[in-house]
Amino acid sequence: METKSKIKVFLLEDDPLYATTIKYALLEDSNYEIEHFSKGSDFLENLSKNPDIVSLDFNLPDYNGLDILKKVMEHNKSTAAIIVSGQSDVEMVVQCYKNGAKDYIVKKSDAIIQIVNSVKNLSANVHLKREVDELRSKITDRGKYSRIIGESKGILNVLHLIQKVEKTNMLVLVTGQSGTGKELIGKAIHYNSTHKGGPYIAVNMAAIPEELIESELFGHEKGAFTGAESRRLGKFEDANRGTIFLDEIGEMSIHLQTRLLRVLQEKKITRLGNNKEISLDVRVVAATNKNLRTLVKEGRFREDLYFRLQGFLIQLPPLKERENDALILAKHFLAVFCSQNNLQPKSFDREVYELFLRHEWPGNVRELKAVVERAVLISESDEICAEDILFSQE
Repeated sequence: METKSKIKVFLLEDDPLYATTIKYALLEDSNYEIEHFSKGSDFLENLSKNPDIVSLDFNLPDYNGLDILKKVMEHNKSTAAIIVSGQSDVEMVVQCYKNGAKDYIVKKSDAIIQIVNSVKNLSANVHLKREVDELRSKITDRGKYSRIIGESKGILNVLHLIQKVEKTNMLVLVTGQSGTGKELIGKAIHYNSTHKGGPYIAVNMAAIPEELIESELFGHEKGAFTGAESRRLGKFEDANRGTIFLDEIGEMSIHLQTRLLRVLQEKKITRLGNNKEISLDVRVVAATNKNLRTLVKEGRFREDLYFRLQGFLIQLPPLKERENDALILAKHFLAVFCSQNNLQPKSFDREVYELFLRHEWPGNVRELKAVVERAVLISESDEICAEDILFSQE
């Protein structure tokens, strides 16, 4: 099992007994490397060691806690800072949070317990940041995937998987809730693959009537059925030497699943009304918002096709599990919508960002885009406020 590197904690506290108590409480967990400083000047001299978490006593003989906090943020904004003070003045608390503090603890009888718990809670974010940084370092060219917006661990993991599979000919299955952006993954794979010089053909299986889907996929000859007045190439032939993206593959009938399995295994098709096999060089990316394993158990999806589709699985996380990606996406949609509609640039106020972080986003990225576009039109100022935001009704 991989061992996580220790989290570096700086305690700036002029009361040695208080600091020692905190230190020993944290050292019960071997996850921490702790340094104690009683003077602000000594603390600042060691800031180049880049602590992950700092606990700052607000009232020091040589420095003001707020000034220390500002210097910490100037050095590294990702450092998690806890302010510990005997003051509970609301204005001072607000100033500390505005300047980057993650927590503000008043020195009361239970303050040491609060400090220890705060350090432990912030440690989860430190580990997450390290994991994100490691994933980011594995993606050799982020610019290749510029249409896939976000910096969360979940989305960076998706990009890492795309990078692994894009140059191969493996069948890829993309799963995720509706509105998470599965087709963007299909396009990213295609345009960075050996098939990028060929066409990219997307087919929504749920949007084609059952009686037409076989002809739509595999084509037909003249006279193959009533109304077939001429030969027509299917989507698989249209995608030859390129990529076909089969969206909502869980909606296919059992009969069509049988034909698709043969195509995937043999890389050959036959048009309706003709027994001649046509060999194809097609990269296949399939997608679904359904649980295919459940469909197999219900007898609605072939088990052999299910296992065939497991060649390389990419699972897209729902937006609510993508940390701050909702804010990054909201800013992007805002800028794009204003530009496309010749509107003056707008921004969101702080309350809107807080709303976006709290919202569950049942419609995922698609819902976020619609919410932002509506807010742009509703807002009568350059700054969109909470009153301009309307979420979908359950």
